[in-house]
Amino acid sequence: MLSREQRAVNLRDLPLVRRLSQNGSVLNSEIGLTRSVGGLNISAVLLPPRGLYTLLARVDQQALIGQLRLRPEDPNAQLVFIAPRLESDRDDTAWLHLLDALAQEAGRRGAHTLMAEVDESSALFETMRLAGFAIYARQEIWRCEPGTLRPPRDALELQAANDSHLPGIHALYAQTMPRMVQQIAEVNTQGLVYRENDRIEGFIALAEGKQGVYLMPCINPERYRLAAGLITAAAARVQHAHKVPLYVRVRRYQEWLEGPLEKLGFSPWTQQAVMVRHIAAGIRQAGFASLRQALDVLPAPAGRATETLIDFRNQE
Repeated sequence: MLSREQRAVNLRDLPLVRRLSQNGSVLNSEIGLTRSVGGLNISAVLLPPRGLYTLLARVDQQALIGQLRLRPEDPNAQLVFIAPRLESDRDDTAWLHLLDALAQEAGRRGAHTLMAEVDESSALFETMRLAGFAIYARQEIWRCEPGTLRPPRDALELQAANDSHLPGIHALYAQTMPRMVQQIAEVNTQGLVYRENDRIEGFIALAEGKQGVYLMPCINPERYRLAAGLITAAAARVQHAHKVPLYVRVRRYQEWLEGPLEKLGFSPWTQQAVMVRHIAAGIRQAGFASLRQALDVLPAPAGRATETLIDFRNQE
């Protein structure tokens, strides 16, 4: 019988964490392409309240680590990193155990779903399907080498997004995204908006770090001719964009963006599946009403049944 355990990583595990993280799978493109080459945020072991949680799992002699991210008030947790990398010729029992442990941890912290961006050609892709993950979308990451993006020809005015823009961003998402993808869409104000006739017609979410700049555009397809200008204008707002690679996420329903990106000098870099596992979130404190309270709030049935209910209460 296999021996299994899982727990939060602590300071004593740092040597093991560093060793395992040398060969892992990054499952969140935003973090993996901007913050670190390896993808694992070691500082989260020291500062767990930052919203990154790292677990250590053991199945017999096999040790694995997994890291997930969960922002406050967000029902969607995101897998960030799993190590070691699963090779196609290995038994995936330990990885299945780790994925279950990460899902349990996300549910314990209030998440309803656990999401990951997975290379479809990897061995982990099939293992995640066995672990209950379903494909919600497919996406392709496009890359532009440092310093090769030409400046925008047209001066398009972009505004830094704030809370007042959230209703307009929600409306744009509802107009341009499939309903299934809307369920896992992360709506925040970390990006730039383009307004036309008092309506938000484009939102470029962006993340930047020492390793790269990652753009996640959501543009009204009717503004197709403005797409290239919006992307270059957004990149121009990042001070060190000319020193690091630029990445643009294009989901399958946004294939019309490929033409503008090719003209700007971007090229396809990798293809991924956006996979989601639904979690039954735990109840922090169960509350039960008494039978009398439950009966008091029931609507009175019609006819003779009402008299029967009244007689039953009078006999208590």
